[in-house]
Amino acid sequence: MGFFSFLGRLLFASLFILSAWQMFNDFGDDGGPAANELAPKIASIQRFLAAKIGDGVPKIDVKHVVLGSMALKGLGGILFVFGSTTGAYLLMYNLLLMTPLLHDFYNYESDDSIFHPLLADFVQNIALLGALVFFIGMKNVLPRKSIKKKPLKTKTT
Repeated sequence: MGFFSFLGRLLFASLFILSAWQMFNDFGDDGGPAANELAPKIASIQRFLAAKIGDGVPKIDVKHVVLGSMALKGLGGILFVFGSTTGAYLLMYNLLLMTPLLHDFYNYESDDSIFHPLLADFVQNIALLGALVFFIGMKNVLPRKSIKKKPLKTKTT
């Protein structure tokens, strides 16, 4: 059972680890393709925050967002392989922050050509988030070690 549990965590975390490795290899002076995809979405968030809060909103650097995502995926994936709930939490934070940013199907009409692929990717990330929540829940429910109680000896008179 232990080997299959490790293998399942390894296969699950390989999605995140390989994605972080790809982001690391493509990361250049401009942040790579991930930064190019995130730049317009970060700019729209920046405009929204400036409209709501005012001009005092600090500028969000896209390269820092890519580095943060890369760190959460890489470190979280490695820790998750070894059964750490900290790794699961890091992967959850990455999914919670990046899924609405990257897969913004809600900004498109249902007859647009991009709507259905974005919706499918969004639902897939929600399923991954559900698997992480399940893992954390199971880690908290199952006892770490089974404590065997010694049977009580009956007193003889």
